[in-house]
Amino acid sequence: MRKRHNKMITFLTVGTVILSMLWGCQKAEPEPNKNVEKNTEAVEETTKESVTENNTEKTDGQSGSTPRNETLYFNGQQWGTINDWNPLSSNSNNAMAVSQNDNSRELVYETLFMYNMLDGKIYGLLGNNYEWNQDQTNLTITINPDAKWNDETAVTADDVAYTFACHKKYASAQGSDYANYIDSVEAVDDHTVVFHSKLDKKGLPVNPLKVMEYIPKIYVLQEAYLKKVEERNGNDGDKIKQDRMEDFVSSGPYTSYYNDDQKVVLVRYEKYWGTALWGSLPAPKYITHVIYENNAAGDTGFKTGEVDVSQQFITNVQKLWEEDGLPISTYVDEAPYGVCATMPTAYFNVEVKGLDRKEVRKAIAMAVDYDQIIASAMSNQSPSFKDVPRSIMNPTVGEQTLVNQEELKDVQFTGNDIAGANALLDKAGIVDTDGDGIREIDGKNLSFKAECPDGWTDWNASLEIVAAAGKQIGIELETYFPDANTFYDDMTTRKFDICMWNPPAASVANPWGRAMAFLSTDYANLKVNWSGNFGGYVNPQVNDILNKIPLETDKDILKDYYTQLSKIYLEEVPSFSLMYRPMLFHAVNESVWTGFPQLEDGKNIPPTDCTDGYGVAALYHLKNVN
Repeated sequence: MRKRHNKMITFLTVGTVILSMLWGCQKAEPEPNKNVEKNTEAVEETTKESVTENNTEKTDGQSGSTPRNETLYFNGQQWGTINDWNPLSSNSNNAMAVSQNDNSRELVYETLFMYNMLDGKIYGLLGNNYEWNQDQTNLTITINPDAKWNDETAVTADDVAYTFACHKKYASAQGSDYANYIDSVEAVDDHTVVFHSKLDKKGLPVNPLKVMEYIPKIYVLQEAYLKKVEERNGNDGDKIKQDRMEDFVSSGPYTSYYNDDQKVVLVRYEKYWGTALWGSLPAPKYITHVIYENNAAGDTGFKTGEVDVSQQFITNVQKLWEEDGLPISTYVDEAPYGVCATMPTAYFNVEVKGLDRKEVRKAIAMAVDYDQIIASAMSNQSPSFKDVPRSIMNPTVGEQTLVNQEELKDVQFTGNDIAGANALLDKAGIVDTDGDGIREIDGKNLSFKAECPDGWTDWNASLEIVAAAGKQIGIELETYFPDANTFYDDMTTRKFDICMWNPPAASVANPWGRAMAFLSTDYANLKVNWSGNFGGYVNPQVNDILNKIPLETDKDILKDYYTQLSKIYLEEVPSFSLMYRPMLFHAVNESVWTGFPQLEDGKNIPPTDCTDGYGVAALYHLKNVN
């Protein structure tokens, strides 16, 4: 049930913590998972029976039905049918199993380490510890000797090395990115692997931050299985990346049980090696994600107790317990009810006629009523841009100390400035010449589509407010909400005018990683781009600064760099953030399961939905109400 906290969250994270971790010392070993209870007996007792007096539902692998008291239900992450189980794929659409983001999902596949956004540290998983050499050209990692694949063979350094080699050789999205920063990965012996940094012309590492980012983000795959996939696809890279890998071998606590266009079900692997790490198996025997049509349907399932963990924005979430009396909790009991660490952003395709003009981009950004977005679309679950002025930083204290807001005042905007936006366009000579109410450039109306996935109601509502602002300044903005798969294809292959997506939130490499996602030319020419700068903005000055940051240790110089980048970002507006918000929404219904993490509960488990990074530790604290 709910625990009341009477003070607002002050969230110190990433910026200064990570910089001191990486450069203040050359060796930083992950802390042991002290907060995890050894509840093996409780888990065994829970899973002895598949039927209870209150639940006569039988386990059925052919239909995906499972006992309610053994199943943890999710919403808000899986949209549409799974495409594959392939971590080399560009579009698996397999949210519960294949999600290599800032905090990778650790249910089926696993990473070397787990990132915890609360303390800025990484904790051991397949890897035990890591150590940089003095000049950060080599990162040595020791493999956890307990780690095993689900075919009972040991996880080895060769698996780590071969995983990177395949990503690089077959130019996966991850391989195309990390090959710029990691030269090679070498297995020294079965339990020791060395990441060799890519070096510049002076023999210095190109970017130690990106090497560090890899180890809690990219899944380790089994060498033997990868070779099997290569063989059956004739070593054809395109075919390998499109292989469904339904016969996958993984190391995580769950594996595939059932999936169709209605739901995805994972089942606990009873011989999971991680009992040596966590002290037990995870409490839920099954993980199920129902594929709801939209947020509204998912909300209904959550309110009625069909869903335990909701990764959906819920309008006025506090009313669910204050007025409706439902057994529902959020990570923080007061607004914004979560840890705001990311900034959903509208990206302009700068190759589209009209949007190639910075005056048009900035005018749109200036005209949007962000207070309306926060009040209506977000029901005040976000700080305002007046309270936390714009930059490339998220609103956390740690990141805000790395930007000089005084230097940004002349380029700053807080929204709903219709007069200012119209004046900017008029001064640039972008006017309506034929009297139809729409401005033109070279005789062509400024008419664009703004898109995000259908059913993401808070994002849909936000883009409607963006479209309304366009109308007031003579720019036609039509909202377009395709299905998730279509949207992903549009975004990653730059088949859009304006698209909405999250930049990186909190990770080992942020805020530098977010700066890259907003501005880096490195991403502009990717054939399939999941990394950022989706609109293809190019600025050599920006790349010069971005290349300096990972090698800099002086905080004052870093602050100057981030301020310069923020100024360029606010002047050029290749994209603009619509709100601040949690990296993941984390609301839980405690009618079936209790023990979910909350702020200041002493567990140090972040609100990453019991699945991402160190947030997976939550699964070992859950208790069944029955």
